[in-house]
Amino acid sequence: MSPRLPKYWPLAAAALLCIVPAAHAQRVSAKDRAASDALVQRMSAAEQRYRDALVLAANGDPKGTTESNAALEDMEDVVDACVKQKGCPLSDVLATWKRLLKAEVDAAGEELDEDPGEEGLLEADTALAADIPEAARAARLLGDDHRHTFDRMVQFNPAVQAGIRRWLTDMRPQLMTSYENYRTMRHLMWPEFERRGLPEALLFGIMAKESNGRVHAVSRAGAAGPMQFMPATGRRFGLGPDDSGFDSRYDPRSAAMASAAYLNERLRQLNNDLELSLAGYNGGEGRALRVHRQSGGTGFWNASVYDQFPAETRDYVPMVIAAAWIYLHPRQYGVVFPKVDAQPAQLRLTRPASIYELTVCLGNSGNRDGYMRALRNLNPRYEAEAWIPAGTVLSATTRIVGLYHRHCEHGPRADLARALVTANVNAAIVSDTPAGNVAVGDLVSLPGEVAAPAPAPAKARARTHRVAKGDTLGRIAQRYDCEVKALARANGLKAPAYSVRQGQQLKLEGCGS
Repeated sequence: MSPRLPKYWPLAAAALLCIVPAAHAQRVSAKDRAASDALVQRMSAAEQRYRDALVLAANGDPKGTTESNAALEDMEDVVDACVKQKGCPLSDVLATWKRLLKAEVDAAGEELDEDPGEEGLLEADTALAADIPEAARAARLLGDDHRHTFDRMVQFNPAVQAGIRRWLTDMRPQLMTSYENYRTMRHLMWPEFERRGLPEALLFGIMAKESNGRVHAVSRAGAAGPMQFMPATGRRFGLGPDDSGFDSRYDPRSAAMASAAYLNERLRQLNNDLELSLAGYNGGEGRALRVHRQSGGTGFWNASVYDQFPAETRDYVPMVIAAAWIYLHPRQYGVVFPKVDAQPAQLRLTRPASIYELTVCLGNSGNRDGYMRALRNLNPRYEAEAWIPAGTVLSATTRIVGLYHRHCEHGPRADLARALVTANVNAAIVSDTPAGNVAVGDLVSLPGEVAAPAPAPAKARARTHRVAKGDTLGRIAQRYDCEVKALARANGLKAPAYSVRQGQQLKLEGCGS
């Protein structure tokens, strides 16, 4: 039997949730931001202390109870301080309470041999706060209000049902991948939607359809990032290249902020019609506004409106809603989303490394697909093959940090990972000319003569490569022994995506043989 939370836990959780103010000022000073970050780190440490205490209690150690009570008191102090601290991200702090509440519900479900699912979790959350003043507000903070808000905003019709069928059949792998990627980035993205009063399910649905949660995704049309902003639209909402050349469309927090602002602009313009706003997100805001005015405000599903959008948009709208619907109602469809250990943490490199090297040495304990996608999503400024200096602080999760200290700082796996990522394909090529033999045209010294110096090799001419299907700049650079950034500069490719298109002719300047 799993150890239980103290008896006063439900009351404490609900009471603390109820004291949260409605909103916080968005403009904060560097000093306030540092204080807020310290509170978030303190909350994470208290959570880990509590989980460690549960292990002690499960092993019969009397220290478990003392430590768990002390950890909970620390959490209460952090929430109280966060309420008073300007700019403190309450959603991040409250996420700890939600995780521990969910762990309690999961533990009870295991004893009953039944998965409570999201429905059971929300019912349990509400029941815990039933006897506490302002219980309804606490339930809203735990997510119930966002569920019903989204359900009221959209029509659940056969088109959405067909979308659900697709997500649950041939597109189920993409749905699960989207969920895993989103959970890793949730602490960066969800607060931006929450501040602007938009449902979390909507964020997930858009992200799943747009990019599957891959922050470096780039479309053929040039849309980029997890929320797929075109360059011009991105600039309107503060996205684009910064002073270092990094395109903030790839940054999950910035992309979520811009997406929420864009959606609210569409909703205001289109009389809060979510389907039509999504059509504008995909098919162009000008088209959506024109159709809305011509139709006299008729909804998206009316034929006179629906038929004026391209096939891509007519598919996009129900697919976004379908993904959001499954996110809110997984149990209804027999969906069990993977458990993702995504507690944010910072990783300081003790030796130079690339994300490729870290991916190899971290392994895939606790994650079937390994940790490359999580590292790339949380650190979009770094190319996967680029060497990152020692001392650099990367965004990661507590699991990644633990695996790094265990396997990547030193030892056989760290050495193996370094050997694999520095392996040169050209070193495997054996010369056709046997050693000691003289080929026709070679200069040979006769006895008593001094051999004339061999002529200097002619400078290699710049060559070209035509991009084939499946090619990436990294693979091309590896094939021709090029440095990725030099190859990108020679062809005018922008960081961090360095995207190439099929049929494009690349100049291979400065590459090896």
